[in-house]
Amino acid sequence: MIPVSKPSIGAEELKAIEPVFKSGWLGMGSVVKEFEDAVAAFVGGEPQSYVIAVNTGTTAMHIALSALGVGAGDEVIIPSLTFVATAQIVTATGATPVFCDIEEDTLNIDVNYLKKCITKKTKVIIPVHYRGFPCSMSAILNIARNNNIIVVEDAAHAFGSFYQGKKIGSFGDITCFSFDPIKTITCGEGGVVITRDKKIYESVVRKRILGIDKDTWSRYKNERSWSYDVIEQGYRYHMSNINAAIGLVQIKKFEQLNKRKINIAKRYDKEFAHIEGLSLLRTEYEDIGLFTYIVKVKNRRDELMVHLKEKGIGSGIHYIPVHHFTYYKNFMRNPLLKTDKVYEQILTLPLYSDMTDQETCLVVKEIQSFFDF
Repeated sequence: MIPVSKPSIGAEELKAIEPVFKSGWLGMGSVVKEFEDAVAAFVGGEPQSYVIAVNTGTTAMHIALSALGVGAGDEVIIPSLTFVATAQIVTATGATPVFCDIEEDTLNIDVNYLKKCITKKTKVIIPVHYRGFPCSMSAILNIARNNNIIVVEDAAHAFGSFYQGKKIGSFGDITCFSFDPIKTITCGEGGVVITRDKKIYESVVRKRILGIDKDTWSRYKNERSWSYDVIEQGYRYHMSNINAAIGLVQIKKFEQLNKRKINIAKRYDKEFAHIEGLSLLRTEYEDIGLFTYIVKVKNRRDELMVHLKEKGIGSGIHYIPVHHFTYYKNFMRNPLLKTDKVYEQILTLPLYSDMTDQETCLVVKEIQSFFDF
C-alpha cells in the first residue's frame, strides 16, 4: 500500500540520538535549547523571536491560549475545516469556539466571514494555514488589531512557508508549529510556540514544566535544580532531548524534503489539470512549505477512494469539519455553507518526500484510469 504520508527519517536521525542516550539526559536539556535556537534562526524576523519547544503541536496551541489567560466567557474564532485539536485546545481552556467559514479555492479562513464572527467576547482568532498555504494574514492581523484581538496562528502545516516575503513565524502575535511524524519536518513528536512578547514567553516557559520558576534554565545546562518555586498553573508539556535531536537533523534537511514534495505536487497538477472530474486548489509553490496534496473531486469521491484502495493506494479526507462532531454541534451559530460543500469533495492523495517516481506514476495512472482519461 502506498500511504498518504510517512516521515522521511533514517541513519542521520538515529545517529543524532546516540549522544543523547550516552549522556543519560533524555528529558528536556541542552539539546532542546539547541533546537529552539535552530528554529529561531530558521524562521528569522526582526525583532528576534522567542521560541519555546514543547511535546506536541496541540500542547503548543493550548499553552499559548493558557498564557494569554483565555478562559470561560471568552470566544475564540477558528475554522471548522481543521483537525479537531484546534477546537479541543479552545474548549480545554473553558472558552467557546466560534466556527468560521473558508475560501473554496484555498480552504483557508474566509476573511469576510471572519468579520461576522467577532463579538465583544472575542479574545483570540486562530487562522489555520491549511496544507501549508498561508492565510491572508495582513487582513486578519488588521481586523484583529482594530478589535483588540490576539492572533494565534495554527501553523501545524506551514513550517517553512512564506507570506509576503516573510516566513510564517517571523511576524504576528503567536505562531505554533507541529513536528509530529508526518509534518513537513518531524521530531518524532513535538511542537514550538513562537512569540516576540517577553511576558508571554516567560509564562509559556514556566507553564510547559508545571509552572516551575527557574528550573528550565538548569535543565538547559543538563543540571538538576532541587530548589524551585511554583508560581502559576502549569503542565508537563516540555520537549525531550531525544525529540530535539531528531528535529535538529530534520531542519537541515528541510529544503531537500520540501523540494521533493513540491516536485511531486507539480507533477500531480500537470496530470490532473485536464481531468474534468477534478478541481485543483490554488497553490503558490515558491512560497510554501508543503504539507499535503489535496484535490476536490466533483462527483464520486468515495468511489475513487475505494478504487485507489483496491489498487494499493492510500487516500484520506482532511478533515471532517469539527462542527459535524457530536461534542461541537452545540457550538454552531451560523451556516458554514462552503465548509460543508468542500467536505463532500476533498480528497488527500499520497505525498511524502521518500515517494518514488514509480509510486507517483501509479497514483497518476489509477486516477486517470478511474476517470477514463
